[in-house]
Amino acid sequence: MKKSLLTIVSIVIAIAVAACMLTVFVGCDKGNNNAQPQEVVLPAYEVEGGDYSSLQIPATFKIGLICLHDENSTYDKNFIDAMKEVQREFGLTTDQVKIASGVPENDQCYAKACELAEAGCKVIIADSFDHENFMMQAAERYSDVIFAHATGTQAHTSELPNFVNAFASIYEGRYLAGVAAGLKLKEMIANGVKIKGQTVTANSKVGYVGAYPYAEVKSGYTSWFLGLRSVEGLENITMEVQFTSDWYNYDKEYNAASNLIQRGCVLISQHADSMGAPNACEEAGVPNVSYNGSTFEACPDTFLVSSRINWAPYYKYLIACAVNGEAPVKDYTGTIATGSVELTNLGAACAAGTVDQIVTIRQELALGRRHVFDTSKFTVGGEHLTEYLADVDTDPAWTADTNVIHDGYFDESFFRAAPYFDINIDGITLLN
Repeated sequence: MKKSLLTIVSIVIAIAVAACMLTVFVGCDKGNNNAQPQEVVLPAYEVEGGDYSSLQIPATFKIGLICLHDENSTYDKNFIDAMKEVQREFGLTTDQVKIASGVPENDQCYAKACELAEAGCKVIIADSFDHENFMMQAAERYSDVIFAHATGTQAHTSELPNFVNAFASIYEGRYLAGVAAGLKLKEMIANGVKIKGQTVTANSKVGYVGAYPYAEVKSGYTSWFLGLRSVEGLENITMEVQFTSDWYNYDKEYNAASNLIQRGCVLISQHADSMGAPNACEEAGVPNVSYNGSTFEACPDTFLVSSRINWAPYYKYLIACAVNGEAPVKDYTGTIATGSVELTNLGAACAAGTVDQIVTIRQELALGRRHVFDTSKFTVGGEHLTEYLADVDTDPAWTADTNVIHDGYFDESFFRAAPYFDINIDGITLLN
């Protein structure tokens, strides 16, 4: 309703605004310029273990973090925010926490790792895949320092006792985000919503912006797709994936999302690190699922939910290991139960009932009562898989070496922390 009419019907508008605020799953009428969409609060999962209340951290203790980009990248920001959270919780000074941003995946990473070790850091973490070899070189040189690398693959086969890898079962978070997307899609179908003039149906396409065709990305978009398809009535939904060949490139991500929308995709998700895809979706009025953090403030009309790895539990674990003189596990896989896999609050665009569904399925996943890669839920070449050799023990030829299917599901991130699901399942089309 236009502002010029507010004085005439103020009582009616006041009632409408109040009703809109109480209806938490639906944004207020966009005709009311005074009303703003509201996020929907998702109850936190009750995390088990990880009690560090009695940990005595020496004033001389230091921890370092090496990031590929800076806080403008949602991926790196996620690592940095977790470090700042731990700093506050443990009462660490600025001198005890060293954050190095913009460190490329070359000899500069080795130099920065050595610099941090010389500065007294007893734990040094790097956040990008191709930092790994340089972190291993530094671990050889400084045997009294724990070198931890996120997304890496070589710790469990290396002979370096002070070099470790870490990741999380984020595929479970993406699956849950896929459920939220599926419920939204089902609502769009029921309401006869049109995207670019085409009515959304049970045979529509969704789209996904991915950085590279790596196992980590394939694991992510496949789990998201399976979560979406798990919603009743969406078994015939298909998905197109467009790769950008870049982890962080606004223009490429924006253009990829725009292209998917032009091709008829009615809902978009991503594994890329800029605001390119969410902004393209907001401009086109296409619902979107982001990664590593909420895009609600920038995209209030289209944001649904985001999944993220919370690195704080792992940082605290590493600090405790260093302080207590204990060796950390070679491959750490954080889970929903450890507080390492999280969803943000939901956007106002989400469908009614989304919170209840997510809470129920999240519990099933955490307790092992539901498996994301249940082989009865997808096919490859028209067939259900009964075994699959994955590349777990990485070598230069990326040789497949380990059967990772048992008890009817693909056991992701069990044999090592980093994902190894690299299967192209039916229903997903790779555009490039």
